[in-house]
Amino acid sequence: MRRPGPALRVGLLGVAVTVTGFALFAGWLTLHLERRYDALDRATATATGVVVADGIGDEDDIRVRWTDDRGRTHVQRFGVYDTDRYTEGADFPLLYAPGGTEAFPADPDETAAEDDLIAPVFLAAAFALPMVGVWGWRGLRFLLTARRSGRPMTARVHRGGHRAAAWRGPTTTWLELTAPDGATHWQRVMWHPALDGLPAHTPVSVRNRSRRPAVVTLPDGTRLVPLGRFRRRPPAGVSLGHEAVRADLRDAFLLPPGTVVRPTHPWRHGALTAAAGVGLGAATGLALTGGTLIATVGFALCGTTLTTSVWALSAPQP
Repeated sequence: MRRPGPALRVGLLGVAVTVTGFALFAGWLTLHLERRYDALDRATATATGVVVADGIGDEDDIRVRWTDDRGRTHVQRFGVYDTDRYTEGADFPLLYAPGGTEAFPADPDETAAEDDLIAPVFLAAAFALPMVGVWGWRGLRFLLTARRSGRPMTARVHRGGHRAAAWRGPTTTWLELTAPDGATHWQRVMWHPALDGLPAHTPVSVRNRSRRPAVVTLPDGTRLVPLGRFRRRPPAGVSLGHEAVRADLRDAFLLPPGTVVRPTHPWRHGALTAAAGVGLGAATGLALTGGTLIATVGFALCGTTLTTSVWALSAPQP
């Protein structure tokens, strides 16, 4: 069985990360939603609390003081939709489990806490579906374009990055394609090891229609996955001052005899990106939600899924 190429492996990784991240995020919130519904089923006792503070936070939450059947007084924060009704000093009907310390709004229309667990799942799905769709579209476009008849050109490989000094962004791979009549075109492609050390003016076969993305076939039969349109001019804002020729590490350092020089793999950058996403997401959750476990873990899952998915879509390369 032929081993999948690097472009396919990156695509499968991107889809797997997005689907797995969404599944974990949805499962985490669904678990806590089920626990809340179970607690609501046990809440058979009633009480009338008093709103002691309103307009709390960005969502205008309220703080309610209530007393249970054992005479114990509790102060609890609630999210409500009818903020005009539940102002300071107003009564707030509650349900709670006998002997419990957590109460729930008795008004069936006040479902802000439940909705806060349901709405993020749909928002995450709205993000996950397009991300998976991008990979599906890339694959379908590649297969359809590869079936078209090719025309001969010569290729020269370039590696580039953004010219902005503060942020160069990921390194990208570009092909400078020259037709027999001298016309030059540019095509960004996903990295493939067959491009390393590829001689200038290598004869290739180019398949596309008009300015649509072009599938370039190398002499050894390797087909490169295109990213972006087929350009007639060099990409603006990208520095293409050097070719994609990789030097052996042993050419730059004196290594002890027997030292094994391991090649660089883009997956290490992906692991660092995922870790950064976890930290960024957790920090955002702590800042926005006051450090609640449900929100912090949810933000961490969103952060690592988002950063890793975007990293995969950026066509990483060593």
